[in-house]
Amino acid sequence: MAVPKRKMTKARRDARRANWKLTAPNLVECPQCHEMKMPHRVCPSCGYYDGKEVVKTED
Repeated sequence: MAVPKRKMTKARRDARRANWKLTAPNLVECPQCHEMKMPHRVCPSCGYYDGKEVVKTED
């Protein structure tokens, strides 16, 4: 069984975990309703994608 020979310092442990941070999702403006949406997805507010209505939404 693998057992560490020496105690890992807090600095070394925390440096390894420094790259765990989350990034905010990229958002683009919908060309139809000008709401912010995720790219390459149907707009949740108007239901349009690539200039065509693909999901009916209730206004």
